[in-house]
Amino acid sequence: MNNLLEDLKIQYPILQAPMAGITTPELVAAVSNSGGLGNIGAGYLSAGQTRKFIQRVKKLTNKPFGINLFVPEKNTVSSDQVKRAIQLLDFCKADLQLADFEIPSFEEMNDFDKQIEVVIEEQVPVCSFTFGIPDEEVIKKLKNKGIFIIGTATSVKEAKAVEKSGMDAVVVQGSEAGGHRGTFLNSESYVGLMSLIPQAVDHVPIPVIGAGGIMDGRGVVAALCLGAHAVQMGTAFLTTKESGANPLHKEVVLTATEEDLRITRAFSGKPARGVNNKFMATLKKHENDLLTYPYQNSLTKKIRSEAAKYNNKDYMSLWAGQTPRLSKNISALALVETIIRECKMISNKFNL
Repeated sequence: MNNLLEDLKIQYPILQAPMAGITTPELVAAVSNSGGLGNIGAGYLSAGQTRKFIQRVKKLTNKPFGINLFVPEKNTVSSDQVKRAIQLLDFCKADLQLADFEIPSFEEMNDFDKQIEVVIEEQVPVCSFTFGIPDEEVIKKLKNKGIFIIGTATSVKEAKAVEKSGMDAVVVQGSEAGGHRGTFLNSESYVGLMSLIPQAVDHVPIPVIGAGGIMDGRGVVAALCLGAHAVQMGTAFLTTKESGANPLHKEVVLTATEEDLRITRAFSGKPARGVNNKFMATLKKHENDLLTYPYQNSLTKKIRSEAAKYNNKDYMSLWAGQTPRLSKNISALALVETIIRECKMISNKFNL
């Protein structure tokens, strides 16, 4: 059935989600070495940092791995909007001992074009994109170098746009997903994964990869039965030993329940799912006055870093998907082995 596994040159239909700011070279390599596909979350990295990260992964594995880039968004904000957004953050100053906030730059906030060149020069075999579709020229350039390209979608409409652009596969993210989802055509798209997979499979000819709330073998088998060629898992790997998530972030997710989660724009200006805290709750009624991404993300960077420094979970972005009760504090290798064992048991039980 699974030509995708052959194309990606992996043993198991498990992709580690490219969690920007959380993935480490050790996590990426561990997943790839275990038979899945590790992915670098390079969305917040400069071109130079991206190259160093790739080179570190190469020293830890000779297996295929991927990289994920954020497609640049051309949003703008006014000086009045910035002043208002800064005023709304005054309540953070006392708790975090902050003097002032840096005004976010109005210049381009990423090295996207330079990162593309790095991906090509370093011969990364798989490149995925979030928050949109790159220009036709970028896709052509990557495909000419034999790089497998994956898009991200949260609706059938977006999945069809990804396929039309010439990408090789599409990750469909259900509303259960943690952190930011890859929505780019409709910010209010909250379709559950078990509904989204079969609809996407029926409407796009390229391989579909299911993502959102999948934590164990039961979720993997369910996604595959609905027609997905593989799954992409984020929160499941967030709490592993190799993850770069703050230890307090891991602890909060490991002890959270599905009722503790909320969707917020407070940290970045984009909807993202995480464990509710004081920062999210305080800004909930002011979300229409927050800056758009990436300006809000830049504005709150200091808050997040100071909160992490002082282990203050009230102001940290504690991203997590809707199934935190199934998270485990184990190695990435042990997680993959457990998932595959569960998949085999379920397949044998139901003669799949």
